[in-house]
Amino acid sequence: MTRLWGSMRAPILASLVIVGWLLQLATGSNDGNWTVKHEAGRCALKGQCGKKSFFGGQLPCPDNSVAEKPDNGTRKKLVAICGDKWDQGAICCDGDQVDSLSTNLKRAESIISSCPACKENFFNLFCTFTCSPDQSLFVNVTDTQKANTGKLIVTELDTLWSDAYGKGFYNSCKDVKFGATGGKAMDFIGGGAKDYTSFLKFLGDAKPFGSPFQINFPRPNSSEFTNMTAADPAAKACNDTDEAYRCACVDCPGSCPELPKIAEQGDCHVGALPCLSFAVIIVYGVFLLLLVTAVSGHVAYQKHSKRKSERLQLLQDAALSDDEDEGDDVRHAGMLEKPQGQYWINSYCDAAFKKLGFVCARFPLITISASVVVVAILSIGWIKFAVETDPVRLWVSPSSAAATEKEFFDSNFGPFYRAEQAFLVNDTHQSGPGPVLSYDTLAWWFDLENRVQRFRSMEEGVSLENVCFNPTGEACVIQSITGYFGGSFANVDPDTWQEDLRHCTEQPGSQECLPAFQQPLSKDIILGGWEKTDDILDAEALITTWVVNNHPQGSKEEEVAMDWEEMLKNLLQDAQREAKHRGLRLSFSTEISLEQELNKSTNTDAKIVVISYIIMFLYASLALGSTTLTVKSILHNPANAMVQSKFTLGVIGILIVLMSVSASVGLFSACGIKVTLIIAEVIPFLVLAVGVDNIFLIVHEFERVNLSHPDESVETRISKALGRMGPSILLSASTETVAFALGAAVGMPAVKNFAAYAAGAVLVNALLQVTMFVSVLSLNQRRVESRRADCFPCIKVDRADTGRTGAQYGYEEEGGLQRFIRKVYAPALLNRKVKVSIVVVFLGIFTAGLALLPAVALGLDQRQAFPRDSYLIPYFNDLDDYFNTGPPVYFVVKDLDVSERLHQQELCARYSTCHSFSLTNVLEQESKRSDVSYITGSTASWIDDYFTWLNPTNEECCIEHGKTCFAGRDPPWNITLSGMPEDGEFLHYLPKWLSSPTNEACPFGGAAPYSNALVVRPKSTKNPIPASHFRTSHTPLRSQSDFISAYASARRIASDVSESQNITVFPYSKFYIFFDQYASIVSLAGTLLGSAIFIIFFLTSLLLGSLATGFVVTITVIMIVVAVLGTMALVHVSLNAISLVNLVICVGIGVEFCAHIARAFQFPSNTVLAKVPNNLVGRMGRGRDARAWASLVNVGGSVFSGITVTKFLGVAVLAWTRSKIFEVYYFRVWLALVVWAAAHALVFLPVALSLVGGEGYVDPESEGSLEEDLNARRYRALLPDEDDVDSDDY
Repeated sequence: MTRLWGSMRAPILASLVIVGWLLQLATGSNDGNWTVKHEAGRCALKGQCGKKSFFGGQLPCPDNSVAEKPDNGTRKKLVAICGDKWDQGAICCDGDQVDSLSTNLKRAESIISSCPACKENFFNLFCTFTCSPDQSLFVNVTDTQKANTGKLIVTELDTLWSDAYGKGFYNSCKDVKFGATGGKAMDFIGGGAKDYTSFLKFLGDAKPFGSPFQINFPRPNSSEFTNMTAADPAAKACNDTDEAYRCACVDCPGSCPELPKIAEQGDCHVGALPCLSFAVIIVYGVFLLLLVTAVSGHVAYQKHSKRKSERLQLLQDAALSDDEDEGDDVRHAGMLEKPQGQYWINSYCDAAFKKLGFVCARFPLITISASVVVVAILSIGWIKFAVETDPVRLWVSPSSAAATEKEFFDSNFGPFYRAEQAFLVNDTHQSGPGPVLSYDTLAWWFDLENRVQRFRSMEEGVSLENVCFNPTGEACVIQSITGYFGGSFANVDPDTWQEDLRHCTEQPGSQECLPAFQQPLSKDIILGGWEKTDDILDAEALITTWVVNNHPQGSKEEEVAMDWEEMLKNLLQDAQREAKHRGLRLSFSTEISLEQELNKSTNTDAKIVVISYIIMFLYASLALGSTTLTVKSILHNPANAMVQSKFTLGVIGILIVLMSVSASVGLFSACGIKVTLIIAEVIPFLVLAVGVDNIFLIVHEFERVNLSHPDESVETRISKALGRMGPSILLSASTETVAFALGAAVGMPAVKNFAAYAAGAVLVNALLQVTMFVSVLSLNQRRVESRRADCFPCIKVDRADTGRTGAQYGYEEEGGLQRFIRKVYAPALLNRKVKVSIVVVFLGIFTAGLALLPAVALGLDQRQAFPRDSYLIPYFNDLDDYFNTGPPVYFVVKDLDVSERLHQQELCARYSTCHSFSLTNVLEQESKRSDVSYITGSTASWIDDYFTWLNPTNEECCIEHGKTCFAGRDPPWNITLSGMPEDGEFLHYLPKWLSSPTNEACPFGGAAPYSNALVVRPKSTKNPIPASHFRTSHTPLRSQSDFISAYASARRIASDVSESQNITVFPYSKFYIFFDQYASIVSLAGTLLGSAIFIIFFLTSLLLGSLATGFVVTITVIMIVVAVLGTMALVHVSLNAISLVNLVICVGIGVEFCAHIARAFQFPSNTVLAKVPNNLVGRMGRGRDARAWASLVNVGGSVFSGITVTKFLGVAVLAWTRSKIFEVYYFRVWLALVVWAAAHALVFLPVALSLVGGEGYVDPESEGSLEEDLNARRYRALLPDEDDVDSDDY
């Protein structure tokens, strides 16, 4: 919403009245012949002969007499106003005419004085028309009538002016700016004319307050106007070589120096493809070509070797004996390579976790009590719990430039206005949008606006006039079509309203079209959709904007304004139903609407989030029981279901997750870090993903230990399970905690606070899982072994099994998922041909993700933040479709003493000594290339208007001691600035100007337009004017890309001006604070993700004891993140603070998926490794394939059921959310994360580890069982093998 200024009544009246007064300056008599003779030295009209009516102005008499020489007094006055070229010769005007001419040209001068060429041409036209001795050559009187004096007066005439002069005159004035509105002088002196013929027509048309008689400006035609010659003086160009006539850059584009070209942004393309996309596609294509070549060569070689072997075998005299064959088979079956060495860090961690598990299992009640007490202490911080809902404090760092600049602007110039806006659209018919304007519709719309002005709020009882922006003190600023008709429907003529409307849209500066607040109304801000036919009557939308004063947040004045806005919202909601009844649609927004609808969206989301958590909760609780409770065991003994169930264990596991979240929130709330909606909605989801997986791993491993060591004590079995899974939990928890903690170094509060809470929650959750959960697990096992029912431990089930007698190898107790992985999935995945295919496919996915990176857009469409049925969504759609005005932008100058001449020249534009690249000049030039600068329209320059106010020709502006300021001053006021005030004199007049009203007498007063544009401290010894701003506007901004580019462009302009003029300038617009994040979000995302990836590589390599395995895990996580980014591009998810948080989550969840499999690969369980099928050992003889198989069998089921299914169920519920932001930024991203992370961790990672994984280490939990001893001695042929899976080698 733009700032509006005061009345421009005086220049408008002057421009309309001037013409009439200048063209009625002859009093003579003749015998009734009207311009009979057309010859040099002869007049056509002269003197003043009377009026048409009592209220009319004096009109000239037809006079075809010979021109005469004036007296000395008349000559002197004529030269003073029209120039030295009139200092001799006869003329066709008398003294009274010259006096009137001088008076009225001075009034016009106040409008066009800033451009000497326009002023010269304007003065020359009227001086020549009035006084030229050859007047009859280009003036022909065509109609007269008797005046109230009885004399004949001219009522119509034709005057001929050459096309060259008409074009030159128009071109010299068409770009001249006027006043604080930034409007064009042409709107006042030419009715907004678009060409010279329209300009001249406006000057000559008879109208109230304009020309009192009709002046026609026909085009010269010798056949029609015989004996007449068009006046053809030389028109001065606005960029004239004569400095005396040369106009300033702001008034004449031809005078502007060329701005430096803007360096092209690095948008490299090869055809339609971005360079990055093209490059990765080429690289992948080369890789495929090399792979095909290698495979083809290998196949050819194999065939050649086979034929050669067959030929050699034919030459042998005897075949191998059966004994030799069997020996080869046995030898081949025993070639499994087992890890031999130990990794000291893993051994230390294993021993530490083993001891920790034993202590927690031995003293479960103490451990549980201590955990609860610690969490309770940390949760005390909830008393300082606070939610941050202010978007400014969420997305922008308090120390960022945008935040400090907004604070500076608000504290010095006041908060930006509150805008209430409504659209009335005709698009409810099946045929599509149509014209909205009709007489009946206008009647209803006038009535609605009157109701808005009359109604009072419920609580405070205030009306619009109590809260509105009223710069003139006479009327509220209401930008509406009603302003063209004076705000009263009585002024709408049912027969002529269309012509009246068309006239006002073409000439908004016309007196009859000005609204009560005296600001010309551009058709772009009150009508929309007319551009399709270029006919204003075809407009598809009416637009009304009510401007309300804003006040500091939390003040009583703000509360009053919000109360009135609540009334307006209710009134417009009722009006929506009225509009629907008329076949129209009404959309609207008030200043309070945005926050209210966001809160509604949040409340809606909360229900969906809770449902999502409940589903994950139930699944996790039920799925834990599947580790031992199989269909086979239930059928064998149904009583086992009551004992072997782990629902209570799952519930406590989920409670531990909630306890960790509570502890983290309490801790950081106590530290003063506020919770954000992102934290409230995401942290439980994240911790649940991490925590549930760890719970599944611990429980699954514990069940394996139960089967392999059924006779050991519960404490010993717990210690063995935690000894093996503890280091894996340490790996995932440490990498995730550190990766999240890195985000706390970011300045953006939404990301910073999330990172702190996430890191704390993940860390506390891991600690509780290896202590409290382990204690609960030991209690649960004791319950199982004592045959007590789950959930009701007081009930003993005697018929149930004890759960301590596993089968020899535990196969009988395997679940279906575990058996599928061991017998089908893992062997098939590690087939050599399958591995090649998987590498090709996943590298293709990685390539596609990289190629799609340039397509990831920046921004966050605010429509996505509302519920799907919000009334604001149609409003923002209409805003994009119909509102053709961009937001205002202020260029703020800090710490500049403008009382000094040099600094004045660094800011001004209308004076000849202003610097070529001054702030105002640069803004004017940037508006000429709006396609790259996103700046349009004129700049409201207070320094220029202040000096114009001091111009003594504006006799009613600056008056001191009863005299016009600067009248007779030495040096005089002039456009070179040499006569302008400095230092103390500058500060003396400045407060007078700022308190001077903008009214009919003086349109340049600063009270309305500039009262809050400057900070003036006249008593300050350091800087009397520490801040001021210069206003202009952005182009209409339709998309997030437009807003981001406009912000970047304003930053560039301010930086360039600051550097070239050695001053401090920064841009400010209301929306900048929300788009500041995009100036650095790409680099921020790269830094965050890059740092997290480095931490992952460092910690995984350190804790796993292998750079190769650490590298594979890191690459896999990178591929997951890239795949998610590529999916974001495909499903239209933009990069912003919300998606950046999700990308950080992607890193954490990616590590969680991969870490356990990687550790199971590095430290394979001998028990599982010993079960590699005999017929697979031959091609797994190198060890990596066997360890990859063992890692899948060991933890693959836990990863799938613990994370993948849990998260998939939780994410799926989000598809039913009413909030678009949840559907886009959570459902789409998290679904992509779950799918891609699971695919990479369970498919690509085992294959990659089998190809390039590091050397493995001995599992510290290895035991000397018969099975393991046989495997160690390579007598695998003696082990039982129930698998018959074919090998498919090349």
